[in-house]
This record gives sequence, structure tokens and C-alpha cells, in this order.
Amino acid sequence: MNLLLNLPLIQATGGIAGMSTPIITFALVIGIFYFLIIRPQNKKQKETKAMIESVEKGDKVTTIGGLRGTVESVKDNIVSIRVYNDVKIDFNKSALSEVVKAKQNQKVAEISEETDKKSKKK
Repeated sequence: MNLLLNLPLIQATGGIAGMSTPIITFALVIGIFYFLIIRPQNKKQKETKAMIESVEKGDKVTTIGGLRGTVESVKDNIVSIRVYNDVKIDFNKSALSEVVKAKQNQKVAEISEETDKKSKKK
């Protein structure tokens, strides 16, 4: 008879131990999603925002549509890009996908000139 009276107590203790496993599993899944998906995405968004904010005249840019050119002017949220001799197109800053700074362009040009000189000497 005592066994039947203690049956609900036995079931209750087993139920508490059984609940901890799904909670731990759920927490692990949330942690994995955070470190593999959410955190890298936030980091990339911050880098993109910093890149767009640092656009200056003379920088080489590529738009999300694949158009390449040189920045002629930057006004608030609008970037004017020189595509060909006298062809200028205005874009929103958010339409830029890649920015190569003017100083980097000069360094690349200097390096390519040095390699050309070295190859001509040989």
C-alpha cells in the first residue's frame, strides 16, 4: 500500500531530471547559432558600415550592381562616381559594395612600376 502512495512522488522527481536535458540542448543550439551565424553577420555589418562612412574623393569603388569607377564627390548619403571620361553617375552610399582607398591605389601603382622596371632590366 505504501508503494501506491509514493508513486506520484517518484514520478515527480523523474520528471524534473527529464526536463533538464531539453533545456540544456536548447541552450546549446542557441549558443551555436549565435557564434556561427549571428555574431559573424553583425561583425560584417559593422565593417561594411565603416567602409561606406569612410568613402572619400579619389577612392576606387564598386557598386552592388558591378559598376566600377572613381569617387568624384560625397554629399550626405549620395556618392558621385566617374565611370568614364565625363560620365558621372550618382548613387546612394548603401549601393557601394567595395571601396579601395586612393592611398592604396598609389601604393599598388608604385609596386607595379617597380616590378615593371625590374622585369625590363632583366
